[in-house]
Order: sequence, then structure tokens, then C-alpha cells
Amino acid sequence: MKAIKRIGILTSGGDCAGLNAVISSVVKAAAKHHWEVYGIHNGTEGITQTPHSYEVLTVHNFSDTPWPRLSGSYLGSLNKGVKMESLEEMSKKFAVGVKELGLDAVIVVGGDGSMNIVSNYCKGSMVRMIGIPKTIDNDTPITEFSVGFQTAVQVCTEAIDSLELTARSHARALIVEVMGRDAGHLAMHSALAGQADVCLVPEIPYKIEGVINKLKQIKASGRNHAIIVVSESIKAADGNTRSGNKNMVGEAVYGGIGQTLAAEISSRYNEFQIRSNTLGHMQRSGIPAAFDRLLAALYGAKAVELLAEGEDGKMVVWHHGRVEAVPLSDVVRTGTQRLDVINSDYIKAAKEIGMYIGEI
Repeated sequence: MKAIKRIGILTSGGDCAGLNAVISSVVKAAAKHHWEVYGIHNGTEGITQTPHSYEVLTVHNFSDTPWPRLSGSYLGSLNKGVKMESLEEMSKKFAVGVKELGLDAVIVVGGDGSMNIVSNYCKGSMVRMIGIPKTIDNDTPITEFSVGFQTAVQVCTEAIDSLELTARSHARALIVEVMGRDAGHLAMHSALAGQADVCLVPEIPYKIEGVINKLKQIKASGRNHAIIVVSESIKAADGNTRSGNKNMVGEAVYGGIGQTLAAEISSRYNEFQIRSNTLGHMQRSGIPAAFDRLLAALYGAKAVELLAEGEDGKMVVWHHGRVEAVPLSDVVRTGTQRLDVINSDYIKAAKEIGMYIGEI
């Protein structure tokens, strides 16, 4: 196995809190091995586009700055909002870029989509790859937690706390629409933490009548307000998942279900004024929570350790309180990790405390 002298690190996909802490951890761990670290700008674009865009990172980039404590990505990221060339063409460009930059290995900080795409690029470039999972959706497979998720839960919970007070003041039922793509982890965790009355997630079907019955129960109990948390990808009553809008690569764009749900409830029940609130990209921001910083330190150190041991094609994961590594092929094969409707302790707890979570 060729000795490592220079590695690259990049962030790919939507940003989240904790990315800068990951970058900092990798740089500091790599310094112990006397490796040179290239920070690749704007995801894989920094490698595939010419001139290549990168900077040499040292411990001094982070020792006297607040970057590890800030959200966003110091290096910039690449999300799937632009049309790209074929996998074959992009792989060729990636291989050329890796060779011209003299990279012996690449650490990719991304979600399951990024792991799939970049691992395919790496296969044709003779460069080793280690993945670090990050996403506010917490849907990267096999790992229990991804960097950024806990901070997003905190942001959503704080929003629920604030909205509960204004809901009380105006005797309203407020809907909080949160992100999550096709998985309900963010909605369920924040709804439990914020003691919401209703939580709707894509994994569990629901009925408008079920939501209304819960609101009637609240009204009958003497309480004059309610909080409803909804994941952006739940279906409307007519069966439509979202508005029909698509991005430049043809993927369906989420958002707006909160307004649709508010209209559906209001058309059948008028004992509460219904208002919808969409948190949007606020969920990607915020000062990284302690647990996300902890994951960043553990994941960054483990990624460098794996490379030093000659490993390739692995992703670090959090499993039963330990940091481990699994083959990237297993990550790609498993696909999006959704809520386990049958065995989830979060779903069981929500039901036990009387939250309406759908027809289950």
C-alpha cells in the first residue's frame, strides 16, 4: 500500500452545523502523521473543474479562529441542484484532478447520496476514500447519528418552544413544517422534545380526521392552543406528496405541505385558527450542539486512523455508543434510513404520551 503523503477533504450535499468541526478534527489528526491536507472547495467541483480550487489546511487555519464552532462549511459544498455530466465523464475528470493534485486519499463528508457518487468517482481514480456521515435528516444508513442532526433537532425544538407561547396567546393551532427529505427522524425527535400534540412523518399514513379529533380532544380538555409538527415530505389528503416542483436534475422539491395541511384542517374544523410556519434553512444553521462537535472529533480522528491503517472504501459510523467503520458498499446498498415504524422507541414514546402520529 502506497504511503500517504497528501490527503484531500471535501464537504458534499446540503450544509449543516458541525462540518467545520469535522474539517478541523481531520486536519489536526492528519498533522500527527505529517500528512499534507488539501481542503477542496465546493465539493467535488474543486477537483473536477479546472483550474482546481483548493487550499492547504494546517492546524493554524483553526487554532485561532471560531470556525470549528460555526455552522456552514469553511470549504463550501456542492448540492445536487445543478445538472451534471454522466458518471463516466465525471469520474474521468475526478481521476485527472486527483492525479494533478497528487492526492493519496480523500475524506468525504456527506450523506448517503454523496457517499454513492464520490465512491464511484474514486473507483476509477486509484485514490482511497473514507466517508464521514453528515445530514440534518439523519437518514444516512447504518449509523445511528450523523453530524448536524442533533443541532437541527435543537433548532426545531427551540422554534416549537417559541411558537407554543404565541399559540397560547392567540388560541391557535400552529403547524411547524420541518425538513427531513423522505425520513421523519427530525420531525419525530423535535416533536417529542417540544411536547407537540401531533407529529406527521412520511413513514406513517394519517387522516385529517385523526388530526381534527386530536384538536377536539385538546379543546375539550380546556386547553386553547396546540402544536402540530409535520415533515416536509408527508402526503396531502389527496395523496400528493408535494407541489410538483422539480430542481434542475429532475428531483422533486419539498415544501409547502404545512400550508396545504392548514387549509385542509380549516375547511373541516374552525374551533382553532390554524397557521403554518416553515423553518426552512434555519435548520441547517445554529451553533453546533455539543453532541455534533463530539461526533466531529470522533469521526475525524477515526477517518484519519483508518487511512493510516491502510483502509479504503469505508464510512465511519456511530453504533451502540462506539465509533466503528463499515464498507461503503453496505451504505450504498442499504439506502436511505427511515424511521423504523415497528421498533422505534421514539414512535412508541410518542404514542404512549398521547401524541397523534397517524394511523398506526
